[in-house]
Amino acid sequence: MRFNVPQFIEHEAKIVGPLTFRQFAYIGSAGVIGFILFHTLPRPIFLPIVLILGLSSFALAFVKINGISLPRIITNFFKFIISSRIYLWQKDEEKTTTQKKTKIETFKKKSSIKEELTKESQLKKISTKIDTK
Repeated sequence: MRFNVPQFIEHEAKIVGPLTFRQFAYIGSAGVIGFILFHTLPRPIFLPIVLILGLSSFALAFVKINGISLPRIITNFFKFIISSRIYLWQKDEEKTTTQKKTKIETFKKKSSIKEELTKESQLKKISTKIDTK
């Protein structure tokens, strides 16, 4: 039995005109806050605040950097700042010298075993017979 696999899983549905629900929520909440500020603040203070609020809501709704939305980038940034960092690499002089010694010792053991095998092998005898003729 064959099933159709959905291909655009990460695609959000357009709910309000050309906007997704999330985009509409960002712009709508900025509009509501701007409406409230219009009735509570004097004009010289209201205009810069609403301009900053509108630009930030537009950026949150539409800006994507490398295919990642701006709200996700901001949340990842704060998670990175708040979370603890673990540094795993610590150079330990004593540990590295013992590791080097053991590697050298195993190399010497392997090379001595190879020498013993070549001394006793038939291939060594045949190569000496060929060289002497």
